[in-house]
Amino acid sequence: MRLVILGGPGSGKGTQLRALSQALQLPSIAVGEILRTAIVQNTLLGQKAQTAVLQGQLVPDEVMIQFMRLRLLQEDAKVGWIMEGYPRTAFQAEELNFLLESFQQRLDWAIYLEVDEATMLERSAARSRADDAPEILQHRIKAFHERTLPILEYYAPRNRLLSINAQAAPDQVTAEILQKLES
Repeated sequence: MRLVILGGPGSGKGTQLRALSQALQLPSIAVGEILRTAIVQNTLLGQKAQTAVLQGQLVPDEVMIQFMRLRLLQEDAKVGWIMEGYPRTAFQAEELNFLLESFQQRLDWAIYLEVDEATMLERSAARSRADDAPEILQHRIKAFHERTLPILEYYAPRNRLLSINAQAAPDQVTAEILQKLES
């Protein structure tokens, strides 16, 4: 099974990634962690991503596509995976589809965690990450509305979109996702 988790800042993507990875026994791919590690390790791709991340902008598509290709070529990803933090644009969704086709694979579901903007702000403020600073967070939310929401329009007509009300407690959200995946 291959799943992507979509949602705005503070929607619970990381929480659901961990819970679903454990429940489904699939490797988890947290793109934000991959980016932060590459930046700290000062890799070539990390250098390309750093400026965008520090400004609360999306990492350029061509850089993200390189990150994803490298990650999905790793041995553990061959049996399936759950990913959060990618795709973040409709173009990236299409590129992920092309990448998976080249591996003779396909995405099973894009899981959209719906929360309102007030919840995004509240949950993000409770974290202490550099990219959750108020001015950067506003850029991230704006980018989410402008560039990420069109991904829903990409997956919905392909019958690959599960929309989940993520305002509930994390365990309830996980239970709803698992129920929808089984049906």
